[in-house]
Amino acid sequence: MESTETTQTGSTPFPNIPPVIESNDSEYVDSGVPSTVAIAGHPLHPLTVIFPIAFLAAALGSDFGYWLTRDFFWARASFWLIGLGLGLGLIAAATGLSDFLKIERVRKRTAGWVHLILNVSILVLSLVNFLLRLGDAESRIVPWGLLISLVVGTLTSASGWFGAELSYRHKIGVVGAGSRRYP
Repeated sequence: MESTETTQTGSTPFPNIPPVIESNDSEYVDSGVPSTVAIAGHPLHPLTVIFPIAFLAAALGSDFGYWLTRDFFWARASFWLIGLGLGLGLIAAATGLSDFLKIERVRKRTAGWVHLILNVSILVLSLVNFLLRLGDAESRIVPWGLLISLVVGTLTSASGWFGAELSYRHKIGVVGAGSRRYP
């Protein structure tokens, strides 16, 4: 039984993509482009983004916790979570930037540029949020810290979408034997 996700080309799956999303059918049949930062062929960028995303999302949650309870615990938790998210985000940025600079296919895709711009924005906003709380983690959460955390959470979701576009739609940073140049 053929799914609605395949076209008349036979057994090769071609997603039913809305016209606003960039696509190149040749990328569905090639083997993909391996990451430039990998151990035993396993790309490191997807591994390095897990904790920054978790920490920054948890910071948003702890900011809401502070807003609702005014308990200093939540202010201190947010400060540490943002600091850890920022620090580990820089490591994730280094691995992602390596792929961006060394893999031509990434730079030829709008998703690559949007993903880069969103992630730089997330890091800058997280730095601002961290510095805002430095020395006084409690008094600056409402409204600015909470607002920045909300914006960072929203941008992180959008950036994750475009990162998945690069991996799943354009086969970048996957285990494959493809060229780092555009096919």
